[in-house]
Amino acid sequence: MVKVRVRQHVNPLSYKYRSLTPLPDWRSLYSNLDLPLHIDIGCARGSFIQQMAVQTPDWNFLGLEIREALVEEANHQRDELGLTNLHYLFTNANVSLSALLASLPAGILKRVSIQFPDPWFKKRHMKRRVVQPELVEAIANYLAPCGEVFLQSDVEEVAREMRDRFSENPAFQINSTAWLATNPLPVPTEREIATLNRGLPVYRCVFKGIRKREAGRRKKEA
Repeated sequence: MVKVRVRQHVNPLSYKYRSLTPLPDWRSLYSNLDLPLHIDIGCARGSFIQQMAVQTPDWNFLGLEIREALVEEANHQRDELGLTNLHYLFTNANVSLSALLASLPAGILKRVSIQFPDPWFKKRHMKRRVVQPELVEAIANYLAPCGEVFLQSDVEEVAREMRDRFSENPAFQINSTAWLATNPLPVPTEREIATLNRGLPVYRCVFKGIRKREAGRRKKEA
C-alpha cells in the first residue's frame, strides 16, 4: 500500500479543527470493549499501536490523530490485518478528548501515550502544543487508578514541559525523577528508532494515576 502524503504539521487552533468529534459506537468498533484500553494521542500513521495491537491481543488500542488522511490509511491497514482490538479516530484531542473519554465504559482506560508530539518551537506557537492543562485534566478524570501515562520526546524542552504539566496535577505520580534510559513498552515508534540510530537522546517518563482520595489529599497539601 502506498503511503499517503500529508502535511507534517497542522494548526490545531484553526477553525477547521475546533468542532467536537462525533461520539463513536464503541461496541461496534471493538470485539470486546471490556478489555483494558491504551490510547495513543498523536498516533500519526499508527504503526506503533498497530504493532502493539498485534503483540497484545488482550488489550484494546485507540489512536487519535488530527490529520484525517493518516487516520483513513491506518484504519484501512487495520482492516487488511483483521485486527478487532484496534481503531483510529480523526480528532483534535485538545477539543474532544474529554467527551470521548466520558463516552467510554468507566475504568477501562489503563494507559495513555504521547510520543514525539509536534514541538512548535516558536514562542507564539507554543499554545499549539498538545499537552495543555485541560488535556491533562481530562486524562486525570478518566484514567483508571494505577493506570499509566507514558511520555517521550527527542526535544528536551518539550519533554520537560509535558512532565511538568502532569507533575502539577495531583492525580498523577511520576515513577522516577530521572529520564528513563529505555522504553518500558515493547514497541518503539519510528521516530524513536530514527533518533536513537543517529546517536541522539530520547527523554522519557512514566506517570501513574493515583486513587481519587489520595489525589484529593495531595491537592489540599499543595
